[in-house]
Amino acid sequence: MERYEIGLVPGPVTVPPQVLAVYQRNYGSADLEEEFFQLYARCQGLLQEILATEHQVTIQTGEGMLALWGALKSVLRPGDRVLAVANGVFGYGIGEMAQQVGAEVRVVGFDYDDVPDPDQVRAAALEFRPKLITAVHCETPSGTLTPLAELGAISQEVDALFYVDFVASGGGVEVRVDDWHIDLGLLGSQKVLSLLPDLAMVTISPRAWEVVEAVGYAGYDALAPWRTALEQRFFPYTHNWHAMASLEVAAQALLDEGLEAVFARHREVAAFCRQRLQEMGVPLFPRREEICSPTVTAARVPEGWSWPQLDQALRRRGMAVGGSYGPLAGKVFRIGHMGSQADRALVARGMDVLEEVLRAGPRA
Repeated sequence: MERYEIGLVPGPVTVPPQVLAVYQRNYGSADLEEEFFQLYARCQGLLQEILATEHQVTIQTGEGMLALWGALKSVLRPGDRVLAVANGVFGYGIGEMAQQVGAEVRVVGFDYDDVPDPDQVRAAALEFRPKLITAVHCETPSGTLTPLAELGAISQEVDALFYVDFVASGGGVEVRVDDWHIDLGLLGSQKVLSLLPDLAMVTISPRAWEVVEAVGYAGYDALAPWRTALEQRFFPYTHNWHAMASLEVAAQALLDEGLEAVFARHREVAAFCRQRLQEMGVPLFPRREEICSPTVTAARVPEGWSWPQLDQALRRRGMAVGGSYGPLAGKVFRIGHMGSQADRALVARGMDVLEEVLRAGPRA
């Protein structure tokens, strides 16, 4: 398997050595030992600080999609109404997931290179009266960042739960769970936190807990058991002690740096990346740079190149970036500058390689 010196994929991101070192240690049984329960409690507190919330945070073993599925299944019954606010692959995808759970779904859809219009969302919510409104903060396949405060206010106005995927933004961009009225906030470990893809986290508001209890969903991804798991010292399965220890290291590192400094680092590296791309004549995908996410840049595959040609040319020079999905597959490539990769020197090396590749041209 190839190892790339310059890793700029938009997740899973490069795991720092101090985090990997945690996996080399021996631990006890996460089912039984007070040391683990205390570790879990500390990690909850760190995540609450990072996400600006007093809501309970569940930390489950599994990749980020576990959070998306578990939250949907824990609050929806067949026939419940869901308003899916969508401007990218994951926004539309969450609507499809809710349909598979049996919900009646209405989509308020926008172009992939745009962000949702709150006026259109409000009109649809007032007419449809959903139980749940869903949105995605950072659409990694298209590189956009959706403002959430107005959508949260709309959810309050129509008495709907607000479900937000901030898997690719949480920790690198300001997320204010309580102020933005986010009832179910979803996070994965492999993006800004720069961990392995082995933890899924959900912030859960008091009113969301009421719905969770009423629905009574039971399953590996269910949220219900986690409400009292720490208090009762009884988790629904054997947890991943190694992953939890790595989470404490990573979350504490963000707080030690200072959240404002972390957010500024991501903004500055993103701006530098986009400036270099534009200097090379590579067009950004979102038509307005102000809606681009600080954690990922999406750009159009340059004229005269196919995505496989560009991907292979970069990899031959030791650099890995990401392709895209759905309607953007083959048309857009992505540079992940989140977490450990929000590093100006790393991105500069990557842009130098990209410039050399474009100057040389595609192979026949």
